[in-house]
Amino acid sequence: MLHLVSVKRKSFLDYVDLMSPDLAEEVHALALRLRGARLLHLNSTWYGGGVAELLLSLVALEKDLGLDVEWRNIGGDEGFFTITKGLHNGLQGKPYDLTADAQAIYLAANRSAAAQIGDGYDAVLVHDPQPAAVAHFARSGATRWIWRCHIDTSVPDPGVWGFLKLYIDEYDAAVFTMPQFVPPGLSVRRVVFIPPAIDPLAAKNRPLPDDLVAETVSEFGVDGGRPLLLQVSRFDPWKDLNGTIGAYHLVKQTIPGLQLALVGSMAGDDPEAWEIYRRIVEDDHADDDLFVFTNLVGVGSLEVNCFQRAADVVIQKSIREGFGLAVTEALWKQTPVVAGATGGIPLQMHDRVGGFLVTTTEQCADRILYLLQHPAEAATIAAAGMEHVRAQFLMPRLLRDELRLLADVLERAPAPPGERGKDTA
Repeated sequence: MLHLVSVKRKSFLDYVDLMSPDLAEEVHALALRLRGARLLHLNSTWYGGGVAELLLSLVALEKDLGLDVEWRNIGGDEGFFTITKGLHNGLQGKPYDLTADAQAIYLAANRSAAAQIGDGYDAVLVHDPQPAAVAHFARSGATRWIWRCHIDTSVPDPGVWGFLKLYIDEYDAAVFTMPQFVPPGLSVRRVVFIPPAIDPLAAKNRPLPDDLVAETVSEFGVDGGRPLLLQVSRFDPWKDLNGTIGAYHLVKQTIPGLQLALVGSMAGDDPEAWEIYRRIVEDDHADDDLFVFTNLVGVGSLEVNCFQRAADVVIQKSIREGFGLAVTEALWKQTPVVAGATGGIPLQMHDRVGGFLVTTTEQCADRILYLLQHPAEAATIAAAGMEHVRAQFLMPRLLRDELRLLADVLERAPAPPGERGKDTA
């Protein structure tokens, strides 16, 4: 059953001070061009990940601008989401044995979702691999279909990509964070590159008083008088939580009072996270200065905001990363970041602009120690990162980019099959 997601109201006017007049004018003009069009965002979950956070703000702002837009989730049981997590990992390069039975389960769920969509939408934006085959089963009439890929698909598992490519090639457009992520042999008429962004007015990112930050972090047992490292991420193998813990242990040899908080969100479409979480919690019990928190113990958007502001250094030790919104969030709060030099992270920061990029656990530890031992320089580095985010990675820019794509796709004639793959922008 396709679940309709309700979103809180937002006003585009509240964001005026965060954008140029030209950007605001263009957004309004694009919204007028799209007035009357019926739009659908389709993904796999309404909570517990970057895509859900993006859509919570994006859909609300599109509604405020007068668009007729809905957001729905594809349904499925644990078996379906175990398979789709395998597809997700496979697209990021991890070998995955996609059996005939797994293919059948995946396609059955997508076929069922397609039957519930109907042909009343002018455009459907499908996010990531979980519902990627829906377009194949639902495609009819004048509906335009856009596949929005939020992960690094530059070197996918050949079996996984060979299977999904058959369905993705049928889309009218595909969206990636950056050109390097386009998988081999993709045949889609229009390929567009749109980096994600954060909502600076959301509960996770809005300004907070210092006393609230200190009090909130203290409630979770963290000592505000000692240095704190933080990683905010899913419990996912690509986030290299073991590398983060290893770097923490190395730095702790020099700074014995160091603390580390790992904050993750358990998402409804990620059964793999529980296994990783259980392994990490074993380390938590063995070290009084290592904390593991999730949304299941009261760490929501406000608490994450507090932790990101309280931390001395934020870590994002990813080995594959589509973008890394947790990096953007930390930079916006002027907290220095040490992050894996992978995927979309270098779009947001580079050495001494926001923090440092690293490739090994030892480098990670070295850069963390440097920032902790040079607080004045760390503050300058963090301030530069905030300004880079202000210029490139806030929600109004993302809204503009998506409305541009929608207006363009809806105004073009459908592509004949032989014309696919000839137009990129």
